[in-house]
Order: sequence, then structure tokens, then C-alpha cells
Amino acid sequence: MYFVGTAGCGKTTITAAFSEWLQTQGYDSVMVNLDPGAESLPYEPDVDIRDWVKLSDIMKEYGLGPNGAQIAAADLLAINAPKVATVLEEFETDFILYDTPGQLELFAFRDSSKKIIEVFGREKSAICFLIDPMLARNPNGFVSSMVLSAITSFRLDVPMMNVVSKTDLLSDEEIERIDAWSNNNENLLNTLMDEISGAQNQISIEVLKAMETVGIGGGIGFASSETMYGMEEIYNTLQEMLSGGEDKDSR
Repeated sequence: MYFVGTAGCGKTTITAAFSEWLQTQGYDSVMVNLDPGAESLPYEPDVDIRDWVKLSDIMKEYGLGPNGAQIAAADLLAINAPKVATVLEEFETDFILYDTPGQLELFAFRDSSKKIIEVFGREKSAICFLIDPMLARNPNGFVSSMVLSAITSFRLDVPMMNVVSKTDLLSDEEIERIDAWSNNNENLLNTLMDEISGAQNQISIEVLKAMETVGIGGGIGFASSETMYGMEEIYNTLQEMLSGGEDKDSR
């Protein structure tokens, strides 16, 4: 499963937390760092893309700044994907968890990521799209997050769940409100219309209507790496997407 989302949404910490939760349930997992620019990680990756592609090395070798090097690194990830896949084949594990680059656009909006998914195995892939809680608690921000999620799903074309991360930073009332928005577009639309009128709200309303027309949206999950809340829900949703709801046999 690929953990994807905007910078700072908690991809790395959720990857580590979900792996820890799986272990408590008797499952084995392999953690893969796909961020060549990661300076430090809260876990010890079993496979680390920095063994093949490292941002600092690219900057020196090609004379690029951080932004240019990130783009070059994204393409080099695809080039080195077969080598990484060969290493992954050596593991006998229940789950492979991919911690993707910090910047969403480097993974979701480049064709190199499609190749990576193909090489690693599209038929057994899923995405956990993490939504920043500070953005999600605002109706306009929530719509923006769902648009990014929809674009990511369209671009990568694998089963995907939406999860608000770092929910320990939200109040119970905020979680309840976000959950209501995710399950009832009319509720969200009414909230948007109650906001101070302006171009941003009007755009959000039109985008929401378009998403409803094409069937984008639906329920949303909540998780926190601090409290381990929501890990079982992520697991159950993953099983429904990939196995029709059947649990793996625990080791």
C-alpha cells in the first residue's frame, strides 16, 4: 500500500504506525522509503530508495537546486524501480508499505510513478490518501483535499481510500463535522453556502457539484499515529479493496 498526500500530512509517521499495528495483529510488513530527499525517518526502512537515488547526490552531480533535483529524482525512481523490485521479491511478507515523497506532485502527477506501480505490481496495489487535518476542518479546504484525492485516483488508477491523518489534533466536534461532510454532499454544500460569499466558495460549490455528478467522494477514515486510532479501519478498508473483505491468515 502506498501512503500518499501533501507535504506534512503524516505519511512517514502513519507508515511506521501502521506497520507497528500490523505486527501486533500477527502480520509481517516491509517498509519501503520512496523519498530520495528524506533526511531522517522515524523508522528503519527495510528497503530504502536512497541506496539507489539520493537527492543530495543528484544536486551535486547535475548542478541542480532542490526543486530541479526533486524532479530528476522522481524520474530516476522509475529507472531504478526494477532493481528495487528485485530486492522486494526476496522478502516473504504479508504487506509492503510504501512511504512516498513529501511533495504530492512528485508522485501523483508524474508518469514515472505509474511505471513504479506497474513494476511493483499494480494488481496488488492500493493507495491510502492522507488528508491534512488542518485543511480538512475548513469546508473549502475539505473540498480542495477531495479534489487532490480525485486527481490522484484518476492519475494512478488503483484502489484508494481517503484518511484524515493526525486526528489527535482535531476536536471530537471537528471530526464529527468532517465525517458528516464526507458522507453527505448536501451537508457540505449547505456549509459552503453559509460561509461568507466569495469567489473561493463559489468555485468550491461548483467543484463539489461536478464531483457529485461523476460519483467522486464517499466516506472517509480517520487515523492518528500518536494514538494508533484508525489503524484497524485502514486495515479493514484495505482488505475490502483487495480481498473482498477476507482477512489474511495471521502468522
